[in-house]
Amino acid sequence: MIPAIMPTYGRAEMTFEKGEGSWLIERDGTRYLDFGGGIAVTALGHADPELAQVVAAQAQKLWHTSNLYNIPQQQALAEKLVAETFADTCFFTNSGAEAMECALKTARKYWSAQGKPERVNIITFTGSFHGRTLATISAAASKKLTDGFGPLLPGIINLEAGDHDALEAAMDDTIAAVVIEPVQGEGGIIPLPDACLKGLRDLCDQTGALMVCDEIQCGMGRTGKLFAHEWAGVTPDIMAVAKGIGNGFPLGACLATERAAQGMTAGTHGSTYGGNPMACAVGAAVMDRVATQDFLAEVLRKSGLLRQKLEGLVGAHPDVFELVRGAGLMIGVKCKVPNMDVVAAGYAEKVLTIPGGDNVIRILPALNIGDAEIAEGVGRLDRAAAAIEAVL
Repeated sequence: MIPAIMPTYGRAEMTFEKGEGSWLIERDGTRYLDFGGGIAVTALGHADPELAQVVAAQAQKLWHTSNLYNIPQQQALAEKLVAETFADTCFFTNSGAEAMECALKTARKYWSAQGKPERVNIITFTGSFHGRTLATISAAASKKLTDGFGPLLPGIINLEAGDHDALEAAMDDTIAAVVIEPVQGEGGIIPLPDACLKGLRDLCDQTGALMVCDEIQCGMGRTGKLFAHEWAGVTPDIMAVAKGIGNGFPLGACLATERAAQGMTAGTHGSTYGGNPMACAVGAAVMDRVATQDFLAEVLRKSGLLRQKLEGLVGAHPDVFELVRGAGLMIGVKCKVPNMDVVAAGYAEKVLTIPGGDNVIRILPALNIGDAEIAEGVGRLDRAAAAIEAVL
């Protein structure tokens, strides 16, 4: 008999009823150190007092009106995002997948508005992940995501990541856009070298194709800059963001330049809930804290501390771990044993990590995690690795 909740998730046995900063607490009081951050979502930790006050205050005023009317909180958040990024305009969504849907539609609509509707093809790369809608699983082109859901969205050209010759050969006058994650998240925490991001920007400029960055997982301060593409000194034409922007409140956004968004006029796209007063009140409060140089400098300092300790962990357990990679507080530890064994051993030591592609465990803690909690989390992973070694 099918359960009341559709069985699409393979859930762990824990049931959390409370959170405090970087800790999650079960009904019986058992505390787990959260090194996964709800998959890079709780950028400011669980039950942040300031954000809780923002939610409470807004909840007593207004939750929802729809986008039929002006929403002051949405305007305020849009102005903050425009001021801090390359973008001139934003469209608000409820999720990262919806932000990517808007990005893909914006890219195609741009060429239609240019009188070149034949430019519809979109280049994506192996190992990517852009969401779970039909369009976004088509973009990732992974059998794991697409099996049983065909026919998929036409006009997607999925290339091998790092094959520069294939990319140049594919950039003909049918290409509307190239979609890239500056750091692949689900694919295994794989940063794109700055030179590749610069080269892609140059190639898009030469051919006219729009450059679309998916910063749903790697954005909002996760790498030590507000957005990961900033490290390469380049700017996209369109960008999808979500996850950390709402700290767990459902919120996403598609950001674009005025040029790229010129086709997105009244009636071309919409959302009932997207950018409602509650979500945008939270998003504005998150931006006020994350988009500051002092906060981002602390992310970099903490990432150095965490990286150093994880390198020591790998060195201490060479039969369990292979290497550490990533950027900022978006770190992958590649395993020699099945990564789910490491995740499960972590559960036993009351530390939470996230499995990812290429047999990594992802470490995506709150950006304001404390130094002592970093040390505690790595210590728990050390004990988890020792338990695995004992039965190898």
